[in-house]
Amino acid sequence: MKSFCLLVWFACLSSFGQESHLVECVPRGGLPNFFAKLERGDSVNIGYLGGSITAQEGWRPKSLKWFQQQYPADSISQINAAIGGTGSDLGVFRLRHDVLDKKPDLLFVEFAVNDSAAPPEQIYHAMEGIVRQTWRDNPSVDICFVYTIAAAMVEPLTHGELPRSYAAMEKIAEHYGIPTINMGLEVARLDRAGKLIFKSAKPETAAAKAMLAGKIIFSPDGTHPYPDSGHLLYLAAIVRSMDLIKSVGKAAPHTLGEPLMADNWENARMIPLEKARLNGRWTKLDPTTNSIAKAFSNRLPELWRANQPGDSIEFKFLGTTAAIYEIIGPDCGQVVVILDHQKPAISQQFDGYCTYYRPTLLKIGSNLSNTVHTVKVEVYPDQPDKAKILSQKQQTMDDPKRFDDRAWYPGAILVVGDLAQ
Repeated sequence: MKSFCLLVWFACLSSFGQESHLVECVPRGGLPNFFAKLERGDSVNIGYLGGSITAQEGWRPKSLKWFQQQYPADSISQINAAIGGTGSDLGVFRLRHDVLDKKPDLLFVEFAVNDSAAPPEQIYHAMEGIVRQTWRDNPSVDICFVYTIAAAMVEPLTHGELPRSYAAMEKIAEHYGIPTINMGLEVARLDRAGKLIFKSAKPETAAAKAMLAGKIIFSPDGTHPYPDSGHLLYLAAIVRSMDLIKSVGKAAPHTLGEPLMADNWENARMIPLEKARLNGRWTKLDPTTNSIAKAFSNRLPELWRANQPGDSIEFKFLGTTAAIYEIIGPDCGQVVVILDHQKPAISQQFDGYCTYYRPTLLKIGSNLSNTVHTVKVEVYPDQPDKAKILSQKQQTMDDPKRFDDRAWYPGAILVVGDLAQ
C-alpha cells in the first residue's frame, strides 16, 4: 500500500515545464499484439534488454508486477536480459541468445544511458539491428524503447532537448512505428522544480530528514535510481504511458520494409570461440567447476582462458564489424589486436572497476568494407599498472594475489557477417 501511495503521489508531480515540447510517451503503432494476448488470457513473456539500470531490482520487476496485477488471470513472465555496463552495441549481438531464443511477446529495450557517449551512427546500426532481428525472428513481437536518465541528461531535457542517445533511438522508433517512453522526462522536471535531489545519500539523522522533507532522492550515484523512490518514478512513467499505448494499433504481424540504414547490424552474430584458430595453451572453463564460468554461463555458453604471452586467436570474417565477447576482472591484463595489415594495437583488459568480473566487448573493427578480413588477438606480456588504474575510481586491491596475472577470458566471436575460410 505504501508503494502504491508513493506511485500515485509521483504521478501527480508534473506541475511545471509546460514550455517544453517534449512528451513522455510517443505511442506510434502501440503494442497491439501484446495487449491482444493479454485480453485473450494468453500466457505472455516480457523481455527486458538493457544495462545495469534494468538489472536492478527496480523498474523491471516493478513493471512486471504491475502487468501481473492488471491481468491477474494471465501467466506473465519475464526474460531478464540486462547486463551492467553494456550498450546496444553488445545487445544487438547477444539478442538471439539472451532474448529471442526464449520467445518474448514484448521486448523493452533500455540503452539510453549506456549509449550516451556512443556516436549516433553506432546507435542507429545497433538499435535498427535489434528491431530487424526481432521481427525477422517473430513478426508478432511488439517492441518498446524506454529512456532512462543520468545526471548529464537532466539539463537538455529541462530545456526541451533530447539527449543524443534519445534522439538517435527516436529516429529508429519513428521509422518502424515503435512506441517510446521517456522515463527521464518527469525526473528532469521534478529536479528543475526543486522537488527532487538527483544524487544524494539517504538522510540518516532526523535533522537531515526534516531538511529534505517533501523532496524525492532519486539516486545515490547520479545514474542508478533508488528502488523505493527513483525506480517508482520510472514505473509511474510506464503506467501513464500504457494508457496511451494501449489505445492505438491493431494486432497484426509487423513488416520490416526498407531499412533506415542499409548497413545496419541486422546480421550481427555471436559465434562460439572454438570456431576460431586457438594458438598456445588455452583452457576451456567448465561451469561446474570454475566459478567465473559458472557465474556467466547464462550469458556466455562457453568461456576460455589464456595467460601466456603469444597465446592467440585467429579468424577470418566476411563482413563489416568484428568484436570479442569477453569477461574482464582482477587477474586480466592486456591483448594485442591485429586487424588485416594494420598496425598492432594494445587493448587494456583491466579498468577501474575490475575488482570483480563482468562481461564486456573487445572492439576489433567496425564500418569496414564488406570483404574478407583477418583478425589476430594475442596475450600481451606486460601487465598494466593495476593499482594506478584502480585508484582513478577510488578502488584498491583487497588482495594483490587476485590481481597478479595477465589473463584473458574470451567467450565468443561477434561479427556483422559470418566467418570465412
